Amino acid sequence: MKLGKQMMLVMAAALSAAPLASEEPMMETRVGEKGFVSPPATIDQLDWLVGQWAGEGIQGAPAMESWLPPVGGTMVGTFVQETPEGAIMFTEHLYIMQEEDSLVMRLKHFNADLTGWEEKDDMLTFRLVAIEPCAAYFNALTLRCADPEKPGEGLVAAVRMQSGGELLFRFDVMN
Repeated sequence: MKLGKQMMLVMAAALSAAPLASEEPMMETRVGEKGFVSPPATIDQLDWLVGQWAGEGIQGAPAMESWLPPVGGTMVGTFVQETPEGAIMFTEHLYIMQEEDSLVMRLKHFNADLTGWEEKDDMLTFRLVAIEPCAAYFNALTLRCADPEKPGEGLVAAVRMQSGGELLFRFDVMN
């Protein structure tokens, strides 16, 4: 099996995993207890996320993430993970949306040929666990400023893997 295909299977399994019972203290991600209630939040609290970000991704290969300003209570984002050889490994289409009095992130994965990982009408959903002035902690997925004192200069994104580890992405602002 090709390395790219293996990574896609690992990512798909990780993102569809059920929350883990225990957390390690140095994890970037947070996991809500069974039946947790998402905290109140508005899309305007994520204004620090708007922009284009680039950094190292899986296997040290380049990765990029972009977020548009909110429209109608929704922020639209994209993620591109390259292979070490410089081709597209996979992409994600991301929405952060107002839902009831909180936020939810929904996403779909696509192979380099634009075929989807999830079924046609399916998507992954990450409910908000906690929000801070420069961080949004969704269930098993984190987006936060690299330095809360300098919003807009760096972004950290992390996703909890089924194995208990994390995929961690550190991005700088693209000029």
